[in-house]
Parts: sequence; C-alpha cells; structure tokens
Amino acid sequence: MAEILPFKALRYNIDLVGDVSNVITPPYDIISSQEQDEYYSLNLYNSIRLELPKELPGDNNHYNKYTRAGETLNNWLEQGVLLPEKKDCLYIYQQEFDLEDGKTLTRTGLIGLIRLEEFDKGIILPHENTLSKPKADRLNLMRACNANFSQVFGLYDDPQAHIPSIINDYCWKHTPDILADGGLIKTNEKLWAVDDPQFIRDVSGAFIGKQIYIADGHHRYETALAYRNELREKNPNHTGDELYNYVMMTIVEMEDPGLVILPTHRMVSGIHNVGLASLMDDLKEHFHIEEHDVGTTNANNKSSVIQNILDDKGLHTFVLYSGKDSPLYSLSLKSLAIMSSLHPNRHSSYLDLDVSILHTLILERILGIGEKELANQENLKYTHSILEGVEEVDRGDQQMTFFMNATTIRQIQEVSLAKEKMPQKSTYFYPKLITGLVFNKFL
Repeated sequence: MAEILPFKALRYNIDLVGDVSNVITPPYDIISSQEQDEYYSLNLYNSIRLELPKELPGDNNHYNKYTRAGETLNNWLEQGVLLPEKKDCLYIYQQEFDLEDGKTLTRTGLIGLIRLEEFDKGIILPHENTLSKPKADRLNLMRACNANFSQVFGLYDDPQAHIPSIINDYCWKHTPDILADGGLIKTNEKLWAVDDPQFIRDVSGAFIGKQIYIADGHHRYETALAYRNELREKNPNHTGDELYNYVMMTIVEMEDPGLVILPTHRMVSGIHNVGLASLMDDLKEHFHIEEHDVGTTNANNKSSVIQNILDDKGLHTFVLYSGKDSPLYSLSLKSLAIMSSLHPNRHSSYLDLDVSILHTLILERILGIGEKELANQENLKYTHSILEGVEEVDRGDQQMTFFMNATTIRQIQEVSLAKEKMPQKSTYFYPKLITGLVFNKFL
C-alpha cells in the first residue's frame, strides 16, 4: 500500500531572505499574470521564479523559462539562499483561514515523500481527468530542475484518528519552525520540521495499509510518474529507491475539521434561442421546480437566500438565477433513474454527483453545452462565490447562473474507489497549499 518517506527538504535561509511570507506563493495553476508580476516584485528570492517563471522575448528550445528556473535553483543553492535539512524529516503543515461566514478553521496535514504508483494498482487514487498542456508544462520544469516545488494534495482515511493524534500531540509540545502570512491566499501558515525517529516510525507504521486519494495536483502527480519512467529508463542501476521514485505530497485525514471543499457554480452565456419560459418547460421533465420571490433586494441578500435554499434542500438541488427581474428557482431532481438510463455503463457514484446531474440533464441536454464546448471553454464560466454568480448576471456578463452544493469528501472517495472520473471543475479544496515552505530536489 502507500509508502511515506521522510526527506531532507530544501528550505529558505531566513538570514538571507528575511520574512518567509515574502518568498512563498500559491501553486502555479491559480496565479494570474498580474499576480505573477506582484510576486516577482515582492522579493528577489520569491519562489515564483521557480514555480512559475516568466516567459521572455527571444525564448527558444535551448534557453527559456524552464532553463532559467533551473539556473535560479542552482544559483540559490550555491549562494545558500536554500539550505538542505540536516536530517530526514516529516513536516507538519497547518493552514489557518477564514470562511465567508467569518468562521475560522485550521487544516492540518503532513508533508512527506510518497512512493509513485500507477493508478491501476489501486494505491494512489485519482478522481479527475488531466489535460496535456499543463502536464507538458510541469514536465519541462521538472526536467530542467529535477525538483518538486509545489506539493500534490492527498487524502487518507484514518477512522481511528491514529495519525492525527500523533501529529496533534507533537504540535502541542513544540513551537513551529516557520510562521508565515499566506498573502493572496489569506492564510496563516505554520510548519514543523520533525526529525524525531519515534515520531517518524509511529506515523509510518500507522500509515501501513492505507490508500491515498488525490484531492488536488493530478497534473503534478502524473508528471512525476512520467519523469520517474524517463529516469528509470536512463539509469542502468535503477533500484526503485532513488528519490525520483517519490513525489512530495501533503496528506490530510478525511475527517480533518479544516478540510473544506467549495462548490463550483456554473455561469452560462452565449446561448441563443432559449428563453426562460421554454427553459422552465424543459426542466419540468426531470426536476421539481419551486419559485422563490426575492423582489428587488440587493445581490448580497439574494446570495444569502440562495445559500439558505442549498443548505435546506441539500444534494441533487440547484438554484437558477437569470436576472434582476426574475425570481430564484430551485430545481430538485425527481429521480436518479434518468441518470442510470442515460449512463448505463457508469458507476452509481458518478451518477449521484450533482455536477454530473447538472452537466447531463441541463447543460448538455437542454442548453447544448457538451464536451466540445467545454473543451473549447465556450458558454461556461466558473465561480466559487455565490455573490459573483449573481453580480455577473446582474451586469449582463452572463445569461444565468446555476448554483450548487459542494461535492463531499465521501463522494470523492466513492468515485475514486470505483475508478470513475468526475467532470471538470467538480472539486475545489480551499485553501490551496502554499508553495515555498519546503522544496524536494531529487537529483
């Protein structure tokens, strides 16, 4: 089953870089061009130069953003900007953050090296399909740097909470080695570097027999697999114990009180010849429709009503908003039987997903937004904010928004175990893991 390994991470030399808060970034896939510029300006040693290096005029196959990242990494090692840990460690990683409702939560994970395994072995389990472009990007970066800069985010199931108990006991008795402000991520970051042999043995022993469910970082994981295979073929003395056989991962227990998945609402535009009346007629076939009059109340109040409807009705219910002059409509699925008839070869875990129901019965069958349109990023825009979903429609930027509840942790587990894959944008774990607290260089 899954194997976790302590390692000598590279960490920033505080004497040279100053406040760690100024050298960490979000992961590459959520950083905008403007944010990239901001992180470049924040500190000369900001990890953006490794995680998401800039493209420059004149870049070619021999000198480009990837080779510059490799040069930067080597220079920082030579200058002592990054220092290897003196002993093998597992790293306890906490993020404290606020939700929109003002509630403060703390998510606790463990950073270690996880042995790379093909998905068909059933040890590491995915739940999303990947795209070729981001995998090619991460593979080029890995080839140039021989390192993991950002972590894969994994989940494990520990019903007796043995591992969380070991971790929490250590945290109570020791002060963190790193305290940082997550910046744009809006988190408080804590990291403990744990080299205690008994702690490592206890965690490794408690981890025996467990599976890991990839929460976030499918592209990074598959890239690490591909690069391991490349190095394995090049190494005539390959043993399987080289560091390139592992990937840096943060693992969090499925019942962790700070584990949050945000819903990803669907905003629709560019749909012609579909009026609200005809849409309602089409929706009646498979949904119970209830009208909720919100009058001329403002967007914030509408957002609160939408959240209350979703909370009250639960899974398999959506809320449709189509403009200031229209009421809200809750759409509750009449029966899952229609999903079985349309997808006879799909596992029940896939059919039960709200995102599967929305895409199959509404977006594709009624609005004509199918796989081609999704691949070309036509007609559909995503948001995690109910308020944004309302305001975009009010401004006329979107025709309508379908609001939904978040996918649950157990749904992810069931889909993964069934070897199914969710539609795109099915999960959004909040907050994202920070890049720059620890790096893993395997060559």
